[in-house]
Amino acid sequence: MDVIRNGRALAVATLFAAFFAASLQAHAQDSGAASSAPAAPAAAASSSATSATPTSQKAADRSLRRRVLNALAKAKGLRAGGITVRASNGAVKLEGWVPEQAQIDQATRIVQGVAGVTTVENTLTLSTF
Repeated sequence: MDVIRNGRALAVATLFAAFFAASLQAHAQDSGAASSAPAAPAAAASSSATSATPTSQKAADRSLRRRVLNALAKAKGLRAGGITVRASNGAVKLEGWVPEQAQIDQATRIVQGVAGVTTVENTLTLSTF
């Protein structure tokens, strides 16, 4: 019985090793193809340098989201625990719930005053939870 179990384990290990080796080889071929591609023209390279990279844009969006959340948390009379904030390129979307209509309007005013916010989409709803 141990021989069968060990045989199955060996077969599984062999299959895994073959799969792993094949995926490494495919990755190496993809990397080699990318590095052997011709260089981009100088005009294209210079235009991409002026736009934000995806990594820096994500960092900017996270920073804006944190500033908005901090502003909402510091606001007097606003229960921000039910509010979710999404930020993208200066556009902020508020989602979630608040207990009073006045707090929906207050949240919009607060977010509009945060540096870096260009637009505010407020989809907050009323809830008594």
